[in-house]
Amino acid sequence: MAAARRAAAGDPRAGFRRAAEPGPAVPQGLIRAARKSGQLNLSGRGLTEGECWRGLGNLSFGAADRWWEQTDLTKLILASNKLQCLSEDVKLLPALTVLDVHDNQLTSLPSALGQLENLQKLDVSHNKLKSIPEEVMQLSHLRSLLLQHNELSCLPDGFGQLVHLEELDVSNNHLTDIPTSFALLINLVRLNLACNQLKNLPADISAMRSLRQLDCTKNYLETVPSKLATMASLEQLYLRKNKLRSLPEFPSCKLLKELHAGENQIEILNAENLKHLNSLSVLELRDNKIKSVPDEITLLQKLERLDLANNDISRLPYTLGNLPQLKFLALEGNPLRTIRRDLLQKGTQELLKYLRSKIQDDVTNPNGEPPVTAMTLPSESRINMHAITTLKLLEYSEKQAAVVPEEMFDAVRSHPVTTVNFSKNQLSEIPPRIAELKDSLCDVNLGFNKISSVSLELCLLRKLTHLDLRNNFLTSLPEEMEALTGLQVINLSFNRFKAFPGVLYRILALETILLSNNQVGSVDPLQLKRMDRLGTLDLQNNDLLQVPPELGNCESLRTLLLEGNPFRTPRAAVLARGTAAVLEYLRSRIPA
Repeated sequence: MAAARRAAAGDPRAGFRRAAEPGPAVPQGLIRAARKSGQLNLSGRGLTEGECWRGLGNLSFGAADRWWEQTDLTKLILASNKLQCLSEDVKLLPALTVLDVHDNQLTSLPSALGQLENLQKLDVSHNKLKSIPEEVMQLSHLRSLLLQHNELSCLPDGFGQLVHLEELDVSNNHLTDIPTSFALLINLVRLNLACNQLKNLPADISAMRSLRQLDCTKNYLETVPSKLATMASLEQLYLRKNKLRSLPEFPSCKLLKELHAGENQIEILNAENLKHLNSLSVLELRDNKIKSVPDEITLLQKLERLDLANNDISRLPYTLGNLPQLKFLALEGNPLRTIRRDLLQKGTQELLKYLRSKIQDDVTNPNGEPPVTAMTLPSESRINMHAITTLKLLEYSEKQAAVVPEEMFDAVRSHPVTTVNFSKNQLSEIPPRIAELKDSLCDVNLGFNKISSVSLELCLLRKLTHLDLRNNFLTSLPEEMEALTGLQVINLSFNRFKAFPGVLYRILALETILLSNNQVGSVDPLQLKRMDRLGTLDLQNNDLLQVPPELGNCESLRTLLLEGNPFRTPRAAVLARGTAAVLEYLRSRIPA
């Protein structure tokens, strides 16, 4: 019907026509497809304003076209071009629901934007905007407004009119305060205020009853309004890199899952800060001045990651070892008296086992080492039997040795070892006797050696979850590694792979693949997509000449690292925006 009306009344988009002007044409195939689909993607074509609007002018149809098959343009993507301004003619596209002009050179926006009454998403990020016209506040159906990476020093007072807004990103600007009308954005789910110059947050922000994610990273906040603690829907709170001296109490934040407050000046962590956070899974407090950890931290029964690195903590509650879900514990850079430095480097699980063991034997065995007696075997006197029996760790690292002594394996006997660390030696092959540990071994570190091939003995370790082979001479992996069905993390950085090891595509439990600093020339995005648990893929500093657009369909990826490869696209500016932006860019390049 819309097309029929245009045919009867004349085409309003004729205002775009500048057919007489020279310039590279937008491919006609795209135009024809846009007439039928209502969607037009002109991103990454180096278009200037004139070239862009000439292309849009071609959206109108001639007498030979079947007007009844045409549809209004609803989605327009002009990202990564050379636009310095947007034409007021944008008002001639009243059906637009999505307008994406990120990564251009815009210094201002046309007031005509306010007439796009159907607009639901507006992305003007990564431009040079110094202000936002008041007319944008008239977009009553707007759900997503992305303004990050501009030069904004203030926002319009009328922001509260955008009552349907669900996502607002104003990060990486020059904002010193935010309008009090923000309190009216009661449907807002995600608010990003990171990397500005905010010294305080208005208490009224607590009225955002739907807010789940609030990012205030890298500002100048010295305090957080106490009312913030009443935001019952809040799930993620980022307060990193501010000037906070204390944390607020959180009596109502029953759903808070992540609290990031590293790189502040917090000195005290008390029970009141923690005892209500029943849902917390991530607590990040690194690089503060915290002196002690309260016993109440054990109330956080869902805690999975706890980062306390680089504080002033001298002792820990040993009951920390009983947290049932804890998978990551960072404590380096603290003056801990009861935990040896080498123990901190052995991983979270060994550290937790140590803490649990101290609950029982702190009084009877304060030093944590077994006494040397007349019954001690000569070999055991220089083998750390405490590590084998209590920590379940077999370690022979940093010896610059060409082989691991047989007595190391003899000492294990019937003890179930879960972790092996033979890193930083001169090993040219994987010790064959490692297969003797197949019933219990989960974590193997063979990094920094001279290993040129993976032996079949390693493929027998069916319980293996973590494998570190970085800094060796590997060029391939055996197909038999497919038997390692529980392998979650593999580190192959700094080896000599020229191709992505095909067997990895078939280990579907993999969550992290680290392949940086090799010579890998390509990856198979269709096989990677099948790996639905893969969250981290590091391919930095390889020989990738192109990045397949289909890689954007790997929706499980949370971290994709591609820097240092010879491909031309995505450009460095896209890579710098992070994984989500890279995947979105790649998806936009998939041929229709």
